[in-house]
Amino acid sequence: MPDLRGKVAIITGASSGIGRGTAVEFALLGAHMTLTGRNQENLQATAKASVEAGTPEDKILVVTGDICNDELRKNLVDQTAQKFGRIDVLVNNAGIFTFGSIETTDMAVYDKMMDVNVRSAVRLTQLCVPHLTKTKGAVVNVSSINGVRSMSGCLAYSLSKVALDQLTRCVALELASKQIRVNSVNPGVIPKDIFKRGGMTDEEIVQLMEHCKSTHALGRVGEVSEVAKTIAFLASSDASFITGAQVPVDGGKHAMCPR
Repeated sequence: MPDLRGKVAIITGASSGIGRGTAVEFALLGAHMTLTGRNQENLQATAKASVEAGTPEDKILVVTGDICNDELRKNLVDQTAQKFGRIDVLVNNAGIFTFGSIETTDMAVYDKMMDVNVRSAVRLTQLCVPHLTKTKGAVVNVSSINGVRSMSGCLAYSLSKVALDQLTRCVALELASKQIRVNSVNPGVIPKDIFKRGGMTDEEIVQLMEHCKSTHALGRVGEVSEVAKTIAFLASSDASFITGAQVPVDGGKHAMCPR
């Protein structure tokens, strides 16, 4: 198993889904963490689950707020460094999803999507670089199969994930001389709240999950824990010679094509 004992990680979008799963996985591996998201109640639930998984309560910092707020981003990094004395890992997981084509996408929605999914990752990485330089740390960006394969009906989301993957590759090259590793994971369809927040009904989500059994080579959708374990691997010293990589956690979906 990867070893994150005593490592300090910032995890964005930690109130649910992959963010919560990553926090719990990191706790199992001994990490100290700063968890951030917009929902205070859900963040506290993540913190509680992380304590139950093994991280002492005093080794978890919860920062609630909008990741698009630059003051919050600065405070997030400053408070983490002040409390723990170091930053070893940044997990850029915060993200939103919505449907929309080139004909129907509202530009205000597009701007919000790029702000949350891309700009926040750029800015947080900038702010963390001085700290990651000291620890020879790691950045893991949570992208999507939409960054690898073209799909209709979710234009803004797909564009944001393509940008995030290019960010991963460019920053990996730029920070390699500092021994900072930068990688991304590209999950396939994972049951999570982002679909409901994106406007889908419960029935539509059930139908999507059933349909996606045929669009993933392994014949099923993924689990949050499978993505979280991959993030933990990339964040750990077990991945010490991996940087600039996009790791598909998608049951083979990236390798498929229509027939």
